Amino acid sequence: MIKYKMNKLSEVLLLIAVLTGVCGKEFPPYNGWFNNRGNPASGTPDSELTRRLPAHYVDGVFAPSGPNRPNPRTISTEIFSGGQGLSSLNNKTALFVFFGSQVMHEITDEGRPGCPPEYFNVDVPSGDPTFDSTLQLPYLRSRYNQRDSGFSPNHPRDQLNAVTSFLDGSSIYGSSRTWSDKLRLHKSSCPTRTAASNLFSSQSNPTDCRGELASYNDTGNFPTLNTIGLPLYNPVTSRDYQLKSASRFYRIGSRIAHENPFHLSLSIMWFRHHNYLARTVRDQNASLSDQDVFEEARIQNIATFQNVILYEWLPTFLGNCHASLPGLTTAVPTYTGYKPGTSVGVSDIFQGAAMHYLTTLTPPGVYRRNKFSGGCVFRRTTAVTGSSGQKALRTCNTNWNSDEALRDTNIDEILMGMSSQIAEREDHVVSADLRNHYYGTLEFSRQDLLANILQKGRDHGLPDYNAARSELGLPPKAGFADINSQVASNLSRISDGRLENIDIFTGGMLESNAGDPGQLFCSVVRDQFLRLRDGDRFWFENTRQNHVPNVTAIKATKIRDVILRTNPNLNASVDIQDHPFLWNPASDTKLFCQQPGQLTGNDMEPCTPLRRHDNFSDSQVSYALTFALIGLFALLTILLMRRLGVRKRQDFERQKKRILSKRRSNSARRGDSDTLTTEILGQNESQQISIHFGPGAVIHTKAANSGKKLRKIQLSDNMRVVRSNTGERKTVFIRAKEDTYDLVLSFSDEENREIFLQKFSDYLKSENIPWEADSFPEHQLMHQAKTKHARDVVLKEFFRTALAQALKIDTDDTSYTTDAESSKMLHVALSKQEFAEYLKLKPESLFVQQMFQVADVNDDGEVSFREFLDIMVLFTKGSARDKAKLLFNMYDLNRSGSLSIDEFKVMLRSMMEMSNTTADSRNVDELVNGMISRYGTKEELTLDDFQFMMNDYNAELSEASISGPAGVKIDHPIQRLTNGTKLSRAKASASIYGHPGQSRVTVSTPTVRVFKPTKPKSKLEERLVAIQKLSGYYRNHIVCVSLYVFLTLGVFAEAFYAVASNDSSGLKRIGGYSMATARASAAALMFNFSTILLTMSRNTITQLRETFLHRYIPFDSAITMHRIIAWLACFFTAIHVIAHGINFYSISTQSASDLLCLFSDIWYPSNFLPSFAFWCFQTITGITGVILTLIVIVMYVFAANYSRRLIFNWFRWTHKFGYLSLYFFSVLHGSGMLISPPRFYLYFLFFATLYTLDRIYSISRKKAEIPVVKAELLPSNVTNLVFKRPNNFDYQAGQWVSIACLAQSSGEYHPFTLSSAPHEEHLSLHIRAVGPWTTNLRRIYDPETLRDAPYPKLYLDGPFGEGHQDWYRYDVAVLVGGGIGVTPFASILKDLVDKTESGVGVKCKAVYFLWVTRDQKQYEWLTDIIREAEEKDKKLILHTHIFITQLPHKFDLRTTMLYICEKHFQKIAGKSLFTGLRAITHFGRPDFVPFFSSLADQWNDVSNFGVFSCGPPPMTRGVDKACGKLNKFEGATFAHHFENF
Repeated sequence: MIKYKMNKLSEVLLLIAVLTGVCGKEFPPYNGWFNNRGNPASGTPDSELTRRLPAHYVDGVFAPSGPNRPNPRTISTEIFSGGQGLSSLNNKTALFVFFGSQVMHEITDEGRPGCPPEYFNVDVPSGDPTFDSTLQLPYLRSRYNQRDSGFSPNHPRDQLNAVTSFLDGSSIYGSSRTWSDKLRLHKSSCPTRTAASNLFSSQSNPTDCRGELASYNDTGNFPTLNTIGLPLYNPVTSRDYQLKSASRFYRIGSRIAHENPFHLSLSIMWFRHHNYLARTVRDQNASLSDQDVFEEARIQNIATFQNVILYEWLPTFLGNCHASLPGLTTAVPTYTGYKPGTSVGVSDIFQGAAMHYLTTLTPPGVYRRNKFSGGCVFRRTTAVTGSSGQKALRTCNTNWNSDEALRDTNIDEILMGMSSQIAEREDHVVSADLRNHYYGTLEFSRQDLLANILQKGRDHGLPDYNAARSELGLPPKAGFADINSQVASNLSRISDGRLENIDIFTGGMLESNAGDPGQLFCSVVRDQFLRLRDGDRFWFENTRQNHVPNVTAIKATKIRDVILRTNPNLNASVDIQDHPFLWNPASDTKLFCQQPGQLTGNDMEPCTPLRRHDNFSDSQVSYALTFALIGLFALLTILLMRRLGVRKRQDFERQKKRILSKRRSNSARRGDSDTLTTEILGQNESQQISIHFGPGAVIHTKAANSGKKLRKIQLSDNMRVVRSNTGERKTVFIRAKEDTYDLVLSFSDEENREIFLQKFSDYLKSENIPWEADSFPEHQLMHQAKTKHARDVVLKEFFRTALAQALKIDTDDTSYTTDAESSKMLHVALSKQEFAEYLKLKPESLFVQQMFQVADVNDDGEVSFREFLDIMVLFTKGSARDKAKLLFNMYDLNRSGSLSIDEFKVMLRSMMEMSNTTADSRNVDELVNGMISRYGTKEELTLDDFQFMMNDYNAELSEASISGPAGVKIDHPIQRLTNGTKLSRAKASASIYGHPGQSRVTVSTPTVRVFKPTKPKSKLEERLVAIQKLSGYYRNHIVCVSLYVFLTLGVFAEAFYAVASNDSSGLKRIGGYSMATARASAAALMFNFSTILLTMSRNTITQLRETFLHRYIPFDSAITMHRIIAWLACFFTAIHVIAHGINFYSISTQSASDLLCLFSDIWYPSNFLPSFAFWCFQTITGITGVILTLIVIVMYVFAANYSRRLIFNWFRWTHKFGYLSLYFFSVLHGSGMLISPPRFYLYFLFFATLYTLDRIYSISRKKAEIPVVKAELLPSNVTNLVFKRPNNFDYQAGQWVSIACLAQSSGEYHPFTLSSAPHEEHLSLHIRAVGPWTTNLRRIYDPETLRDAPYPKLYLDGPFGEGHQDWYRYDVAVLVGGGIGVTPFASILKDLVDKTESGVGVKCKAVYFLWVTRDQKQYEWLTDIIREAEEKDKKLILHTHIFITQLPHKFDLRTTMLYICEKHFQKIAGKSLFTGLRAITHFGRPDFVPFFSSLADQWNDVSNFGVFSCGPPPMTRGVDKACGKLNKFEGATFAHHFENF
């Protein structure tokens, strides 16, 4: 504690020592700090202006004063314009004027305008002689103290001064130590310097360069160039209208020194004077360090500067004006000492008005004069400074081209020229160079300086002229003539005759009298400089400070001495007068070179005209191109995705071709007669086939892969074989008959085609079949060939026309063909093959053969249009007895007029063959015997017996028809011919299903009452009920989605309001509400992209769904929610991009200076114009925004169903790396802080942490290798894997896992539903090979591949929850499985059996399992599970229905008999004829609406049914549509949970 106190005490003592100079000499501060020890910040940079006058803001706070005062431009043209060429009344020189300008910049600098920019433009009045009246002269309001002022009348807006207000040489050394250090040489020795190489080399020791300011090329003439980027003002050059690099400028203390060559020459003069003094100091003090020499020279230079200002320039400025002020006897009184209580701030009236008195003295140009050498030579201009041969440098054209003038000459010529030139007269007239051609900005190159001064006074809240006089103790003027009689009339007119409408600047300028400023400006200027002197502790005359040596010598130094010191080549006797600020022949003896004449604008080159620049012009191409390229990138990404998908398919096709080629090679080696080739089916479709000749005059075609028989072609005597003689496909077509389609083949090469043609030729010869051979170009061959697709078009029209005629469609119904069109079909006939295809059966099927025989009345081997029409009429109009008779005749094989028992069995077996079903022969015998037993011991049935037998099934036979192929747009016959058809169909359907709740042992078909939802009386009530039911059903979904959407909108609204209501940055003023929209949409999409991680946290979701939260949150819809969030994010991304497109347009239209204000964290050189390309590609926010847009495009494109289905790995990796890149670049995107500070982490951290922990948990268990116990290849490309169950692996029936096969890729996981039950020792999966990964998996576990090798191990991740595991939560559960989608229900059925066996209570009163399969043999493994479940289901909870969809129609003649037999067998045996299960077998697709209706009727005490479906999307959509339809009506609700495969 004691040590701490001593340390603090020593720090305090050290500070006091520094401040009091105890430890050494105290040098003046660079930035004014601690100049006044009582008020250390007084006079420092960015201090407030001192208000000598009360603020007169309109609102008392910040609104500009003088709203009723005349237009500033009108004042400029009406009051301050006049004749040129009048010289100063007391012969002030141009040097006096421009030195005064330097003095003003020494103590005041507004710096850049206020930020955010506030435009207070000046309207150009109509009839203006210079500017277009449609324009506005731009004016930006000044910077002010935003922290402590501008909030209330007690604290009105106070403007700031960017430099120190002290006369401390800040225009020479800068207003900070850092700036000053950048000007210094920082060397004690310059070895290469000689006595003549540098203007200020020490003669005794030329290499000594201590304390110097750095000079260009070390010559001492000019400061070094600004290659380090000091922030010097660098507007557009006036003459050539260019933005040039600030590196061409010299390193000077004043930011504005390069405004013109005259100001710059004076700055260089003081630069040289420092080095002159440094040489003197070091020559006198060899022991001083570089720093000491610099500080001593700086002190003396500042002292000289102060002396010249206060005691030489200021008296010249004031003249005798003090005499008009009461109580004053001298212009500048003697210094009496430092007064710490004196305010050193620059006053508002000085900065806003009085300091600009010099404008009336400013000449339109400046002479340059050579040294006097027997005569005076005033130099003409050269091409370097613009137009050559001009008398002088034109003021308006030299602005910011100062470096050119100094390259053309040296400062001595300019200083001599200014000393010889008399300034303009002190009157109300101001040069046109300042009024009409003052320099401006790139956007508006010419300005009116006078209008700007007036506007600035109003901006700063200055009062009117008379109010200012009163506040300063001066008597107000009584009339306009009292101010200035010459312009009184004009002044009164433009001021509406009101003195209070006169600005301070206007009145003060008009007071000028006899070459001196009037009372007001005299008082203000005198007060300002005296306060700066008396309140400066480091004023050179303050002997108590004792920091300036030899004050007497300093006071004796005049501006002439400084000029001569810094220009040693000048002759003191003739080149410069004694008083350079005046040209006074009466008292000055050295006036040798008088100006050739008073300059006017006519003596020099004209001022360049106003030029304007559209900032967006540089961005038009990049702006349009950027968004076009983004759109093109999106298109290319889509095309790439499509290309990759096509390539994947092509790879698959190539793989098939390789297999086919291998088979061809093997076939050739074995000498097989079959030919493997490609059949062209149409323009863009083909198939791989195998061709076999014979036996007999027949060609057989089969599918190359599956061996499925495709076509049997009967050869005829008019055979034609045509081959292509051009093209790459090596095409051949074989035409056997004119009235069918050709066999069009394509071969991979000529050799294979020749081998086939030779083989075919040999075959035709062996069968003695003549043929015609020909060849054509490929395009002509394809034009003549009749492909299968072309034949299909004809047959489609054939079937449609036949059905239309059978139904007697009216001829005026334009949606069907007319009789004239029907006549075109008369020449078309069906072969047996095409007839079988129409029936979707095999040509060799007995049913097809018998039906074809019945239809082919004339026995010509074809069914003509009229014959086919007869069959159609029978089925559309015939009675049940007619159809029974048709069946009887078809299967009366020996035409004996009776059906034997064997023929009856043949009929049944042919129909089973059609539906790809089988039945045990004992079951068939039992069935037939049971059906015939009612007729006693008859061995045969007559037609009457058969029809009598069918009487019980008249309803089914009445509905029976022959379905046409897909694409034949004809209503079902029953629907068009029967009244009340929909109800009829529903009843028939219900009768076929049987009552859903009936016993499977007693299967008599009861009369089923079809559920009829009670509909409301009106449409409105109907809609209200539908809304009520749907909202009740989706209550949790609606609440969660609505809550999330509202949260997102809340985030959007909060961010929007935060930006829109806070315009402190000024962005709203240039971008409007698009800035707020961009920020708000960014916040929303940040929220979306953060919360989307929750939907990907599968382990978390699985755990949460087992809690009470599952009652309120639909966790099973996580994927759906993921998509909703993704689409919301996509929407807000689009809004964000569009908003920023508008913002970047708005930003690109702004000036570079405004943008530096608006985006303070962005830096660019002063000569750089930030275009759209800069903001978009050279800022962190811009480039990361573009990258993020591209990332989102890639992610969304590759998330499409097409991509997931065909190129899953692309989806997987673009999503994986897309999210990582998205979050990474989102952090960078916000770090640019273009609009506001980053907030992404606020949304991201929590969800990212949760997701990371979830992934870590998954990874921790993923890497455990799971051994496979059993692998079995099942029909329908299903692979059954049984593998070891990990320890502590608890799951529920219906859950799923992700697996990776180590033999494929250890990092590629795919999801599959468990088909094992929770009580089983091992886990099992049934995986269908439908894609590359699953196909390879089947190949890997193929016993032929493995041989004796062990099963490859798996990685396992899961289990994960989904809706199917909630089956037990409902009183009645309906399970609908299709295809491989039966796997979750296999698990559920086994779990159901286990629960009922073990006595575990199950809430379900009934479980209905609807198995939808293409044929009975497709998933035979499931049959065993169902059988086991039925055997152990003692409570008869399980009700199973099997739907065989190979024949798609329930009311088809082909399946009606199977229904009849199935029902009869169920009646007598209590089990299915086809499966041996108690489950009912149906043929065709299930009709869910009547089924669910019957359930609701049966279980009328159940209000909520659980429906669980899994399988192909069309099936799940059908279930969902049925549930949705029934949920619209009053009654039970069907809650659908589904999963697609």
